[in-house]
Amino acid sequence: MVRCCSRMWRLRGALFTALLGRRTHSAAPMLSLRYLSAQAAPQLPGMEYEDAVCTLNTLQTNANALEQVRRDRGSMQLQLPAMRSFLERAGLAVEELDGLNIIHVTGTKGKGSTCAFTEQILRSYGFRTGFFSSPHLVEVRERIRINGQPIGKELFTKYFWQIYGRLDETKDAHGGSMPAYFRFLTVLAFHIFLQEKVDLAVVEVGIGGAYDSTNIIKKPWVCGISSLGIDHTSVLGDTMEKIAWQKGGIFKPEVPAFTVKQPEGPMAVLKQRAAEIECPLWVCPELEDYQVDGGHLQLGLAGQHQRSNASLALQLSHAWLQRRCLQGQYFPSTHLEGPRIPLATAFTPSPIMTKGLADTVWAGRTQTLKHGAVTYFLDGAHTMRSMQACVNWFQDAVVQYERNASGPIARVLLFNATGERDCAAMLKLLVPCHFDFAVFCPNITEAIASCNADQQNFNVSVENMLTRCLDNERSWRRHHASGEFPPGGPKPLLIRDTGLFLVPGRQAEALVFPCILSALQWTTQGRDSVLLSQGKRVVPVKPSVTAKALLLRDVTEIHVLVTGSLHLVGGVLKHLDPSASK
Repeated sequence: MVRCCSRMWRLRGALFTALLGRRTHSAAPMLSLRYLSAQAAPQLPGMEYEDAVCTLNTLQTNANALEQVRRDRGSMQLQLPAMRSFLERAGLAVEELDGLNIIHVTGTKGKGSTCAFTEQILRSYGFRTGFFSSPHLVEVRERIRINGQPIGKELFTKYFWQIYGRLDETKDAHGGSMPAYFRFLTVLAFHIFLQEKVDLAVVEVGIGGAYDSTNIIKKPWVCGISSLGIDHTSVLGDTMEKIAWQKGGIFKPEVPAFTVKQPEGPMAVLKQRAAEIECPLWVCPELEDYQVDGGHLQLGLAGQHQRSNASLALQLSHAWLQRRCLQGQYFPSTHLEGPRIPLATAFTPSPIMTKGLADTVWAGRTQTLKHGAVTYFLDGAHTMRSMQACVNWFQDAVVQYERNASGPIARVLLFNATGERDCAAMLKLLVPCHFDFAVFCPNITEAIASCNADQQNFNVSVENMLTRCLDNERSWRRHHASGEFPPGGPKPLLIRDTGLFLVPGRQAEALVFPCILSALQWTTQGRDSVLLSQGKRVVPVKPSVTAKALLLRDVTEIHVLVTGSLHLVGGVLKHLDPSASK
């Protein structure tokens, strides 16, 4: 990391010198923004992808920004004017974004999955799609996709230096300000979508809606709100109603909007927001209500909670196609005078829509990977509602694998959570899954020194991350010591429809490891050939920890649930799927 950062500062100095030299030769300094919009920043030798990401990481001030918002809620209203300024300094006009034919989606749970369904459906029609989402799992370029694929390293590097150069050149005239990490990526995504001439862009909100940097969009074609819940309370408010107000901030006059069914209080807030903004709003029907020939709609994403996301995606893509066919004509306004928001029509999905739903892939969300004797269940759930959905999915999915097992099985939980999440409460939801081991580690891919810029996080110290892991270990032990299980420890769990029993851990062991790789190596005990084939150095552990793995070496299969953080899931995927970094 030291080598990476040193190189980044050297390149940044070279960039600054080059920009200064070019500015000196400019005969019209006052026309610099127009000049910048027509030409790219200088592409210096050695400006590679890793250097771009290292430079991007210097903008990781999100934690500081959130802390500032906690101290002064009024500052949130300054976010969009600041975003407009950054766009203009990058050579972009807000009005240009109208040409991207944007689908704008927010929510607490499921907004990413909704976007993935929507993008896949419209790409299946042959449209060239852009997709902006967050966070990334393995590499930052996953956040900006063209036709469903992360933008290539070469293109990312090219466009990154274009935008960074323009902002760096103009910062002195703006008090030295540079956009924070997410805001910069938002500007970069818009620039890339315009340059790559996409037919439409699916844009996922970062946090909230009303003051999120993506809400600089003035004329999206359609908006969506997925399931609401409690998250980011220090920024969005501590009640569902306050959070709903923030999410409803993406509504635009005369732009059709759809939401899934919400609790009564938040739904009333969304209705009020839509009426104030004069936005036509509908509630999505149940997925079962859509008329499909030959049975039920099949989804590429597992879990019952994905069904409402799929319904929302159907309405968003259908509305976008209608407006496209009608040459951009607006939907008629709905006057929300009654007690309820009107229900959207459960139309008959086209074969293309049906196939799009079935073909959707969204890594790290209810994803299963089988590597020989080890099966990984990955879900980045990080709120109470999403964790309960994760538990429901895991309990259903793991039984299907265990029903076909030829011998005893061990279950392992690999968990970490970040930010202001209530880890103890989430862990309590996981107790009924009957894990033999609970393994905790920070979101650090490897404890050894390496330059893996995509996985670096400068917002939280290693000490703080390890302290959180130790707290999680204690919480897990407390849950088991407080009567969560019957006296005498957990009883063997009979897998229904088979004669197999899960192997019960006597004390439901909890362990903490310094990084993701060491946790995976201990958990798999050399039984995952993918981990072995990478030639990584085995992270040493104490003999007492090694001894605890006897159970894992004796069972026929090991089933590992990875959850609590998308960043954790991403770090695991980096080790399990080396192709994701290519």
